[in-house]
Amino acid sequence: MVQRITHAVTPHSHDTAGKTDTALETSSRGMRVLAVSFAVLMVTAAVQAVIVAASGSVALLGDTLHNLADALTAVPLAIAFSLGRRAATRRYTYGYGRAEDLAGIVIVALIAVSAALAGYEAVTRLLDPQEIRAVGWVAGAALIGFAGNEWVARYRIKVGKEIGSAALVADGLHARTDGFTSLAVLLGAGGAALGLPLADPVVGLLITVAICFVLRDAAREIYRRLMDAVDPALVDAAERILTSVNGVRRVGSVRLRWIGHALHAEVEILVPHDMSVITAHGVAVEAEHRLIHELPRLRAATVHTDPDGPADADHHATLTTHRPH
Repeated sequence: MVQRITHAVTPHSHDTAGKTDTALETSSRGMRVLAVSFAVLMVTAAVQAVIVAASGSVALLGDTLHNLADALTAVPLAIAFSLGRRAATRRYTYGYGRAEDLAGIVIVALIAVSAALAGYEAVTRLLDPQEIRAVGWVAGAALIGFAGNEWVARYRIKVGKEIGSAALVADGLHARTDGFTSLAVLLGAGGAALGLPLADPVVGLLITVAICFVLRDAAREIYRRLMDAVDPALVDAAERILTSVNGVRRVGSVRLRWIGHALHAEVEILVPHDMSVITAHGVAVEAEHRLIHELPRLRAATVHTDPDGPADADHHATLTTHRPH
């Protein structure tokens, strides 16, 4: 009985060892993705650099630099994943998971720079077309660049969605923009082989437009994460889970937010007003337990219990003036 009463006055915040292990595993998966993609892109850039030296292709040089920059975006993300493993402190009470969002801002900025550079190079070549030597080798290098970037993009986006990392998804989209740049080099080389020197800059401008669309998607993803947006379907699922808990009459507010690639929840449930404190606490604990184990990637939940009734009672009257309207 003493243990039950003691537990009744503790906050209803539930963070299981299993969820902690899962969080560490998702960070480990993220680090593996970064390591593998870094290696693939560095090899791709190295192969292209050799062909740049032999062909003198300015377009391929730009593509090589883009691939090198894309590989280096793994650095801020790796730092973010490492920081995310650190324990919460009295200053950073929610931990360091939001470092991923800061890394996402850096990645969006790099996509914007890629778009600007691609556009600049396309306009420059449009005004002053350049002859390309060893067209076949340039085309081969462009294919290697496109294949490497697209493979990395799919890998990053897939794992990023699975572990809930918006920054890793944005980094995958960044890799895809560099793949588009490689495709522009390939099409430009094909045009040069057909005696159409303006094909390279024209295609480059079209690819710049495509990169801008990718930039929009990545920026929107990071903006929503910074603004604590979540998929409304997650809120619906949380409400269904809470409603199914025995003893819960109604569900009040449900707030979800991403901290890194883990979800945190703050919810309100209403229970019968004549229910004992210990029984109401048991309902809250069960609600926490169900949420954490049934809502994907939810690491911690705080459940606030309110009495439902009597009809003429206002249990929050003293807080009315302190709540936003």
